[in-house]
Amino acid sequence: MQLRMTNQREMILRELNKSKGHLTADELYERVRKSMPRISLATVYRNLEILSEAGIVRKLEISGRQKRFDSEIEEHDHIYCVQCHHIENLLIDKSRMKVPTPDSVKGYTITGCRLEVTGLCPECQQKLSKTKKKTTSQKGDNIMGCGCKKDSLTDEQKQVLEAMAKCDGPCASKDIASATGLEAKEVSCRITALKKKGYVDSPVRCKYAITSEGKTAIKS
Repeated sequence: MQLRMTNQREMILRELNKSKGHLTADELYERVRKSMPRISLATVYRNLEILSEAGIVRKLEISGRQKRFDSEIEEHDHIYCVQCHHIENLLIDKSRMKVPTPDSVKGYTITGCRLEVTGLCPECQQKLSKTKKKTTSQKGDNIMGCGCKKDSLTDEQKQVLEAMAKCDGPCASKDIASATGLEAKEVSCRITALKKKGYVDSPVRCKYAITSEGKTAIKS
């Protein structure tokens, strides 16, 4: 029986052909509703399935993800980016591929063959390469999360460490504030940064002491 081509189906096919890509039903719905505001997502889904069964569009089910639809119905395979999920057509010469024997398919009747190729598209490769370079650069420069180099000290941080070095034992932040002339909040902020660098320890609750690394840092 010949499939009746309704206005809705014609519009769906037009948008799919115009895209020259592999759209999901949701993506097609967003495009079609611009011309047909009253069309529903369920209608788009239903008509895509009908068009697929009729062989007018090709339904793709790649890597268990959301179904996509292709206006190009001639036999071809696809390559799929595992990072951004972009799909492109792929032409593969299958003439040299080994055909399954009746014994190897466990009694099944073969009705088709689909080859799925996955990888990283050029754009995602470029992004990944930039991320790796940035990470390597940060490790090489010994950069901390705050953006400071681990071994670098600000004047205030050095003041705090020097005050700790003069203490006989662990000292409170108010004692450090008194010795340096800094505000208590400033001292707390500097102590937090110095702890991250490994220059300050907190052996007693609410009291702080300079570590051996901290002593080396103020001498350098």
